[in-house]
Amino acid sequence: MKKTAFTAREIAVLGLLSALLFGAKIVMAPLPNIEPVSLLIVVYVAVLGLRALIPVYVYVMLEIVTWGFGYWSACYLYVWAVLALAAWLLRRMESPLGWALLSGTFGLCFGALCSLAYWAAGGWGFALSWWLSGIPFDLLHGAGNFAMALALFKPCRAVLFRLYWGRSIKSET
Repeated sequence: MKKTAFTAREIAVLGLLSALLFGAKIVMAPLPNIEPVSLLIVVYVAVLGLRALIPVYVYVMLEIVTWGFGYWSACYLYVWAVLALAAWLLRRMESPLGWALLSGTFGLCFGALCSLAYWAAGGWGFALSWWLSGIPFDLLHGAGNFAMALALFKPCRAVLFRLYWGRSIKSET
Protein backbone atom coordinates (compact mmCIF):
# COMPACT_ATOMS: atom_id res chain seq x y z
CA MET A 1 0.00 0.00 0.00
CA LYS A 2 1.34 3.45 -0.93
CA LYS A 3 1.97 5.77 2.01
CA THR A 4 0.11 9.06 1.60
CA ALA A 5 0.14 10.72 5.03
CA PHE A 6 2.96 11.89 7.24
CA THR A 7 3.42 10.34 10.66
CA ALA A 8 3.45 12.51 13.77
CA ARG A 9 7.21 11.91 14.04
CA GLU A 10 7.77 13.09 10.45
CA ILE A 11 5.69 16.22 11.02
CA ALA A 12 7.65 17.00 14.19
CA VAL A 13 11.01 16.49 12.47
CA LEU A 14 9.98 18.59 9.45
CA GLY A 15 8.87 21.36 11.82
CA LEU A 16 12.19 21.24 13.65
CA LEU A 17 14.09 21.31 10.36
CA SER A 18 12.08 24.37 9.30
CA ALA A 19 12.92 26.15 12.55
CA LEU A 20 16.57 25.15 12.23
CA LEU A 21 16.82 26.75 8.77
CA PHE A 22 15.34 30.01 9.99
CA GLY A 23 17.11 30.09 13.36
CA ALA A 24 20.53 29.24 11.93
CA LYS A 25 20.17 31.98 9.32
CA ILE A 26 19.30 34.53 12.04
CA VAL A 27 22.22 33.47 14.23
CA MET A 28 24.69 33.84 11.38
CA ALA A 29 23.15 37.05 9.98
CA PRO A 30 26.01 39.28 11.26
CA LEU A 31 28.36 37.54 8.81
CA PRO A 32 28.02 38.97 5.29
CA ASN A 33 26.51 36.30 3.01
CA ILE A 34 27.84 33.43 5.09
CA GLU A 35 24.84 31.30 5.94
CA PRO A 36 24.02 27.67 6.73
CA VAL A 37 20.82 27.59 4.65
CA SER A 38 22.45 26.17 1.51
CA LEU A 39 24.22 23.43 3.49
CA LEU A 40 21.05 22.49 5.34
CA ILE A 41 18.98 22.37 2.16
CA VAL A 42 21.40 20.01 0.40
CA VAL A 43 21.55 17.83 3.53
CA TYR A 44 17.75 17.80 3.79
CA VAL A 45 17.38 16.81 0.14
CA ALA A 46 20.10 14.15 0.37
CA VAL A 47 18.25 12.51 3.27
CA LEU A 48 14.58 13.34 2.70
CA GLY A 49 14.36 13.65 -1.07
CA LEU A 50 11.66 16.02 -2.24
CA ARG A 51 10.06 16.03 1.24
CA ALA A 52 12.78 18.59 1.94
CA LEU A 53 10.72 21.18 0.08
CA ILE A 54 8.39 21.36 3.10
CA PRO A 55 10.95 22.87 5.50
CA VAL A 56 12.42 24.94 2.65
CA TYR A 57 9.13 26.68 1.95
CA VAL A 58 8.25 27.03 5.64
CA TYR A 59 11.62 28.80 5.92
CA VAL A 60 10.76 31.06 2.96
CA MET A 61 7.38 31.85 4.52
CA LEU A 62 9.06 32.72 7.85
CA GLU A 63 11.52 35.02 6.06
CA ILE A 64 8.70 36.84 4.26
CA VAL A 65 6.55 37.12 7.41
CA THR A 66 9.53 38.44 9.39
CA TRP A 67 11.12 40.81 6.87
CA GLY A 68 8.27 41.63 4.49
CA PHE A 69 7.91 41.00 0.78
CA GLY A 70 10.37 42.56 -1.66
CA TYR A 71 12.47 41.70 -4.70
CA TRP A 72 14.71 39.50 -2.55
CA SER A 73 11.75 37.49 -1.28
CA ALA A 74 10.42 37.01 -4.80
CA CYS A 75 13.70 35.33 -5.73
CA TYR A 76 13.56 33.19 -2.58
CA LEU A 77 10.45 31.61 -4.06
CA TYR A 78 12.56 29.95 -6.77
CA VAL A 79 16.28 30.01 -5.88
CA TRP A 80 15.96 27.48 -3.06
CA ALA A 81 13.99 25.19 -5.37
CA VAL A 82 16.87 25.41 -7.88
CA LEU A 83 19.30 24.28 -5.18
CA ALA A 84 16.93 21.55 -4.01
CA LEU A 85 16.52 20.26 -7.56
CA ALA A 86 20.29 20.21 -8.13
CA ALA A 87 20.78 18.35 -4.83
CA TRP A 88 18.01 15.91 -5.73
CA LEU A 89 19.68 15.15 -9.05
CA LEU A 90 22.95 14.46 -7.18
CA ARG A 91 21.36 12.80 -4.12
CA ARG A 92 23.35 9.57 -4.47
CA MET A 93 26.69 11.40 -4.42
CA GLU A 94 28.86 10.38 -1.47
CA SER A 95 31.76 12.81 -1.83
CA PRO A 96 31.81 15.72 0.62
CA LEU A 97 33.94 17.55 -1.96
CA GLY A 98 31.18 17.10 -4.55
CA TRP A 99 28.59 18.51 -2.14
CA ALA A 100 30.96 21.38 -1.30
CA LEU A 101 31.37 22.14 -5.01
CA LEU A 102 27.59 22.15 -5.50
CA SER A 103 27.01 24.41 -2.51
CA GLY A 104 29.90 26.74 -3.39
CA THR A 105 28.78 27.03 -7.00
CA PHE A 106 25.27 27.82 -5.86
CA GLY A 107 26.63 30.60 -3.62
CA LEU A 108 28.61 32.05 -6.53
CA CYS A 109 25.52 31.95 -8.76
CA PHE A 110 23.09 33.24 -6.13
CA GLY A 111 23.17 36.85 -7.32
CA ALA A 112 22.77 35.84 -10.95
CA LEU A 113 19.80 33.65 -10.05
CA CYS A 114 18.21 36.42 -8.01
CA SER A 115 18.75 38.95 -10.79
CA LEU A 116 15.88 37.27 -12.65
CA ALA A 117 13.45 38.79 -10.15
CA TYR A 118 15.11 42.17 -10.65
CA TRP A 119 14.86 41.77 -14.43
CA ALA A 120 11.13 41.10 -14.11
CA ALA A 121 10.76 44.21 -11.94
CA GLY A 122 12.92 46.68 -13.86
CA GLY A 123 14.47 45.23 -16.99
CA TRP A 124 17.93 44.08 -17.99
CA GLY A 125 19.73 47.23 -16.84
CA PHE A 126 18.30 46.95 -13.35
CA ALA A 127 19.09 43.22 -13.17
CA LEU A 128 22.64 43.58 -14.48
CA SER A 129 23.54 46.52 -12.24
CA TRP A 130 22.11 44.73 -9.20
CA TRP A 131 23.99 41.51 -10.00
CA LEU A 132 27.34 43.22 -10.75
CA SER A 133 27.21 45.27 -7.56
CA GLY A 134 26.68 42.08 -5.57
CA ILE A 135 29.58 40.02 -6.96
CA PRO A 136 31.79 40.56 -3.87
CA PHE A 137 28.96 39.16 -1.74
CA ASP A 138 28.53 36.21 -4.12
CA LEU A 139 32.24 35.45 -3.74
CA LEU A 140 31.85 35.38 0.05
CA HIS A 141 28.66 33.36 -0.28
CA GLY A 142 30.36 30.77 -2.50
CA ALA A 143 33.43 30.47 -0.27
CA GLY A 144 31.32 30.18 2.89
CA ASN A 145 29.04 27.59 1.33
CA PHE A 146 31.99 25.55 0.08
CA ALA A 147 33.78 25.55 3.44
CA MET A 148 30.64 24.72 5.44
CA ALA A 149 29.61 21.89 3.15
CA LEU A 150 33.11 20.43 3.03
CA ALA A 151 33.34 20.38 6.83
CA LEU A 152 29.75 19.66 7.83
CA PHE A 153 27.84 17.84 5.08
CA LYS A 154 28.80 14.32 6.12
CA PRO A 155 28.14 14.67 9.89
CA CYS A 156 24.92 16.64 9.32
CA ARG A 157 23.65 14.03 6.87
CA ALA A 158 24.41 11.21 9.34
CA VAL A 159 22.57 12.97 12.18
CA LEU A 160 19.53 13.82 10.04
CA PHE A 161 19.36 10.32 8.59
CA ARG A 162 19.27 8.84 12.09
CA LEU A 163 16.76 11.43 13.34
CA TYR A 164 14.36 11.05 10.42
CA TRP A 165 14.67 7.38 9.50
CA GLY A 166 15.50 6.04 12.98
CA ARG A 167 18.63 4.16 11.90
CA SER A 168 22.18 4.96 10.88
CA ILE A 169 23.25 5.35 7.28
CA LYS A 170 25.53 2.32 7.65
CA SER A 171 22.54 0.07 8.44
CA GLU A 172 21.03 1.04 5.09
CA THR A 173 23.88 -0.47 3.09
